[in-house]
Amino acid sequence: MEQVTIGSQRGFLALPESFGPAPGVIVLHEIFGLNDDIKANTRRLADAGYVSLALDLYSAGNKALCIARAITDMARGNGPTVDRIEAARSWLVARPEVAGSRIGVIGFCMGGAFALAAAIHHDFAAASVNYGRVPKGAGALDGICPVVGAYGRKDLSLRRDPARLEAALTELGVAHDVKVYPNAGHSFLNKGAPSWLPPIPMMSAGYVPEAADDAWARILPFFDEHLRN
Repeated sequence: MEQVTIGSQRGFLALPESFGPAPGVIVLHEIFGLNDDIKANTRRLADAGYVSLALDLYSAGNKALCIARAITDMARGNGPTVDRIEAARSWLVARPEVAGSRIGVIGFCMGGAFALAAAIHHDFAAASVNYGRVPKGAGALDGICPVVGAYGRKDLSLRRDPARLEAALTELGVAHDVKVYPNAGHSFLNKGAPSWLPPIPMMSAGYVPEAADDAWARILPFFDEHLRN
C-alpha cells in the first residue's frame, strides 16, 4: 500500500495484483480516522480487483479543526469535505491503473454519510453505505447512484435510517440492496476500536463476523455489477 498526496490531503493507494487497468473505489473512514481497520478494508477491495484509495479526511490541516469541519459537513450533507472526496475521485480517474471513469465509493459510520453525500453530488457509479446517517426530506437523495447498504438493528442511533434509505431509493427507482442485520450494532464491519472508547449502549458497537462476512458478500458483487459492466 502506497501513501499518496492529493492536493492538501493524504491517502493510501492499494493496487490489485492482476495486470491491466481496473475499476477504482474510494474508501472513507469512520470518525476515528484512517486506522488499520480502514487500511485492511482498502486492501480487501484491492484483493478483489479494485484500485482502492483510502482517503484521510483529517489530513488537510490541523487535525482538530479537520474533525470539527468534517462533522459540520456531515451534518450539512455537503461542503469542503465532500469537495475533497470529489477531488480524490478525479485524481483516481486520471491514474493509469484505473479503467474508465466508473468509480465507486464505500464508507463506514461518518464515512458512510459522506459516501451518500458524494454519491448524490458527484459522479460516482456505485456507493456502499455502512451504518451511515441518511439525510431527511423530500428529494434529499435526488441524483444518487446505485447503493448497497448495511446496518445493524441493535444500533438505535440509526434505527430509522435503513428504512428511510430503502424508501427513498425505491421511490427514485435507483438500484439498491439495503439490509439490516438483527444481531449487529454500529461498526460491525470493523474489528478494532480505540481502547479509550467506552461502550455506548445505544449503538451496541462491535465487530460481528457473520454480519460482516455477509455484508462483504453483498458489497463486492454489487460493485462488480455497477463498476465493471
